[in-house]
Amino acid sequence: MTQVTFHDIDPKVRKLSMIGLALGMMIACMDGTIVGTCATEIARDLGGMELYSWLVTAYLLCETGMVPIAGKMSDRYGRKPLFLLGLILFIGGSVVAGLSMNMSMLIVCRAVQGLGGGILMPVAMASVADFYEPMQRGKMQGILGAVFGIGSGIGPLVGGFICTYISWHWVFYINVPLALICFLLTLKQFPSVNTVELKKIDYAGMIILTALIMDILLFFQWIGDEMDITEIKSILMIVIAIALLITFIIIERRAEDPIIHPKLMHKRIVVLSAVYLFILGLAMIGVLTYVALYIITIYDYDTLQCGFALLPMVFGMMITSMGSGMLVNKTGYRVWVILGSAIIMISLFLMSTMGSTTDVTILYIYLFLFGMGLGFTNSTVMIAVQNSTPSKEMGMTTSTVSVMRNIGSTVGTATFALIISSSMNDKFAQTIYAPLAEQFDLSGTGLIALKYITIPGFDGLAETIVEIFGSSVCLAFLFGGFLYILALIISFFIDKKYTTLEE
Repeated sequence: MTQVTFHDIDPKVRKLSMIGLALGMMIACMDGTIVGTCATEIARDLGGMELYSWLVTAYLLCETGMVPIAGKMSDRYGRKPLFLLGLILFIGGSVVAGLSMNMSMLIVCRAVQGLGGGILMPVAMASVADFYEPMQRGKMQGILGAVFGIGSGIGPLVGGFICTYISWHWVFYINVPLALICFLLTLKQFPSVNTVELKKIDYAGMIILTALIMDILLFFQWIGDEMDITEIKSILMIVIAIALLITFIIIERRAEDPIIHPKLMHKRIVVLSAVYLFILGLAMIGVLTYVALYIITIYDYDTLQCGFALLPMVFGMMITSMGSGMLVNKTGYRVWVILGSAIIMISLFLMSTMGSTTDVTILYIYLFLFGMGLGFTNSTVMIAVQNSTPSKEMGMTTSTVSVMRNIGSTVGTATFALIISSSMNDKFAQTIYAPLAEQFDLSGTGLIALKYITIPGFDGLAETIVEIFGSSVCLAFLFGGFLYILALIISFFIDKKYTTLEE
């Protein structure tokens, strides 16, 4: 097979390949959020309501664990075979998921989908650096950033529509024709760009890194489910994570071809970008998850209406991601990251001022601003990393910073859940309705169920629940705003000029 560089790729082939990559990335992003709006219905239909949260968790765990491995393997064997493998896993997982007869079977299929998604995402982003010279990467990463926002944002809308008007099975079947189109485009058009010299595969590093990521994600998942951090299980998981981290560092220093090269930690732009994307992932998923619940609880929207309500954020992200991508080679990186960080911080502080009587139009404006900030920052940070990375390390570096965004998403979900649940418990305990929590065995966001129960002698219960939940969510947004002050500080240290490795 002939190996080429971006100078040799035919423009038509490049364009069709990017369409395939963008489509693959979109379905991977969409599948991470599409189940959220219909997980309860699926669990009720298949039985096993106690397992419903694993429909999202199984996907996220396997996707995050696969990202660094896929990035490194794509450097080694090429982007095309890895991308095709990701599509095969994704298609197979989607077909069997739609045919699932019980929750256990469906959770396994979601894990397979996650493995596929964990390959598609980093390979698509790394391929931009293969296909385009540095001065053109900004525009293309901007487009992929918009695709990331569209896929993540429309997932709840598509899921709500399908569950309302068709059947939950089609939440998974819808992936198949889209992925097949992507597969055919990739198979016929995707050029084979130079790969690195084959060395001994770092199997030990892969295993330890995967175990470390799984341990961290499960820890925060269970903390979000109100596991006490002082429990033996919590302490044991922390000890295991520390031991795995130390072991991983030792292995990577000795490995011939490490899965994550230790020298990456000496590159300022990589470290700054990894920390920044961690905070971005935390804020984004926190808002995406709890704004949806806020809209449903405060405004009594159904899942389909909730999906539409999130579109302002998608539009904001789409506009600024493409706009900054086209201009970044003229303006440099820092200005967009600073601007985007400031907008995200301000929008989070604004969302923290909302109450149970806030007009929904105000929320739309805040979400649009939040999306604008995400669009300015997400792609720009990735471009800065790629332009400072040699082609033979592109997959490894891209996946390393990407996995931090995924881990941030899990930490964000858990942190927002912990803040909201703790606040609701404290505030509800101070009301005349406090005995109902013990009577119905409810706590945290589970107290929302009381809004829909009519209990003689407890007039005003629904209004109290709405007020308590609204103020608790706003407290989480306030936390996000203060956290983003740190992201804003980091943005001042991102490279100012649009530079490439050669420069």
